[in-house]
Amino acid sequence: MNAAFFLSLHVLAAILTIGPVAVAASMFPRYVRTAPQEPKAPAILAVLHRICRVYTVIGLTVPAFGLATAASLGVLTDAWLLTSIGLTAVAAAVLLLAVLPQQSRALAALDGPGTAGPANYTATTADDSPSTAGAATAARLGAATGVFNLLWAVVVVLMIVRPGSTTGV
Repeated sequence: MNAAFFLSLHVLAAILTIGPVAVAASMFPRYVRTAPQEPKAPAILAVLHRICRVYTVIGLTVPAFGLATAASLGVLTDAWLLTSIGLTAVAAAVLLLAVLPQQSRALAALDGPGTAGPANYTATTADDSPSTAGAATAARLGAATGVFNLLWAVVVVLMIVRPGSTTGV
């Protein structure tokens, strides 16, 4: 298979899988903040979390096609690619170890044992008030999601600029 084919698959996979995760994860904190007052928030949060989980798994195709592209281009040892691979691994770790677990905890707090919906949003904070808990959870989620999105932005720039490449950029 040629490099153009793998590159096309890599770019399509990135757009169609990383994009939805970035958008859904970015929307999640807003609905966590409004959950106590918004009756539809728990359902919206559940859908956003599902999008993040499902597209994370499908997103494994992005590095697979990326490695196939790099191998076909003979750039597997280039510094820009190794940096991109490292940043991709860090972004994946942020998603798997921070964003998705915090989303799960926020959903569990909304639908705790014997509760039903946003009126029972009981995540705890120092003053144990639901509105403060929602704001704190949203802030943590926003920060983790921001780091995830920033890492992907840097990877995209590295993929386009490719330091030392012959593209003239």
